[in-house]
Amino acid sequence: MERRSFLQGAALGAGLTASGSAAAVTAPGLPASRPADPADLPLVADPGERRGEMLYRPFGRSGETISAIGMGGFHLGKSAVTDAEATRLLHQGVDRGITFMDNCWDYNEGRSEQRMGAALAQGGYRDKVFLMSKMDGRTKQEALKQIDESLRRLRTDRIDLVQHHEILRYDDPDRVFAEGGAMEGFLEAKRAGKLRYIGFTGHKDPRIHLQMLEVAAERGFHFDAVQMPLNVMDAHFRSFGHLVLPILVQSGIAVLGMKTFGDGVILKSDAPIRPLEYLHFSLALPTSVVITGIQNQRDLDQAFEAVRTFAPMDKPALAELLARSRPYALEGKYELFKTSATFDGTAKNAAWLGEDVPGVKTLAPTME
Repeated sequence: MERRSFLQGAALGAGLTASGSAAAVTAPGLPASRPADPADLPLVADPGERRGEMLYRPFGRSGETISAIGMGGFHLGKSAVTDAEATRLLHQGVDRGITFMDNCWDYNEGRSEQRMGAALAQGGYRDKVFLMSKMDGRTKQEALKQIDESLRRLRTDRIDLVQHHEILRYDDPDRVFAEGGAMEGFLEAKRAGKLRYIGFTGHKDPRIHLQMLEVAAERGFHFDAVQMPLNVMDAHFRSFGHLVLPILVQSGIAVLGMKTFGDGVILKSDAPIRPLEYLHFSLALPTSVVITGIQNQRDLDQAFEAVRTFAPMDKPALAELLARSRPYALEGKYELFKTSATFDGTAKNAAWLGEDVPGVKTLAPTME
């Protein structure tokens, strides 16, 4: 697929050429198609298939369906949650209809995967869920090592979706797709039956997502899923919803929404928005799943209440909601995952990233 066609004319800076030769990596400018109206977002007309307490939506163009709410593995691994409570919450969530399980190789130094694996190993729960985890390694060797460790912790022989984690830097796509890079490891693991689908995640800047999609398109690779922040603040500041979401929908790539509450930081903004409205906003977008942190019974019940009370939004309803969030969102003050290194695990563990890609010079982006 032609890069220009794929990105719908977005004004992207130069990356690696299709042949893989190195060039200067620059921060792409914001696409000219960025809408002036924050409410100019794609919306779902069909909320999904309702079965029991849960809605189910297509996982991209795979033919599979997953629960519209996903259980975030990070929160299950927190020290405030006991092993027994994590198991109870996971089992109850699955029994009530959650099928999508989110996790990551580095969450809570492995405790999140260990707890999820222990819970899934009981009573056949592994076969009831769509299991996802993320890997930080940027080299083939490190990626394969992390995948094998995740398989052991999760007590399974395959992970349904494995994602390149924290694509935050403008040279991350080049590292992933370089000779000996992480994508080679992912594809080898897929051939071995250790994973089924491949995606990537990031939370820093939508232009980096666009660059990852650009580099993939140049190599003829189609991602199955992309994970990114989608919340009522995002629509006003460096917006993934405006710049990346339409491209994913057009390309049949499953959209995994995260940072609905920004790990609780957004809730501290005092914006006149109820927690259920935050979840309703993310569900109103064409997301395959909205991943939310669940670390107690209240969180679990709130997620199901959001599904029970959800109905698709029209543009006037969306505009009214976004008008309430706008005064709190313009500077990214409550989206710390965009404006600080607070959420950047790979920034604290440079060894996971491997050596610099030869010949690639990374220029600091100009943020807006």
